[in-house]
Amino acid sequence: MSWNIASAKQQFSEIVRLAAHEPQAICKRDKPVAVLISAGEFEGYQRLLAARRKPALQEQFAQIRAILTAEGSDGIQIAPRGNRPNPFDAP
Repeated sequence: MSWNIASAKQQFSEIVRLAAHEPQAICKRDKPVAVLISAGEFEGYQRLLAARRKPALQEQFAQIRAILTAEGSDGIQIAPRGNRPNPFDAP
């Protein structure tokens, strides 16, 4: 169901009661600006967001380091840079 802001203010208790059964949209000038949902639906929404969250790059590197440490490796071995021609150097 949809409510305008003035009605939502006057009938807040009713909106909360109805939100237990279905989301209640609150509109301003016929455009939705908020939705009141039940606590159970909100918890489900938070679980969904947590499941969809991708780890940050820093967290991914930390996981890689932990795996390498568990395998007994100190990390990725990078060969020293050798001399190679630089086209910008004057002959």
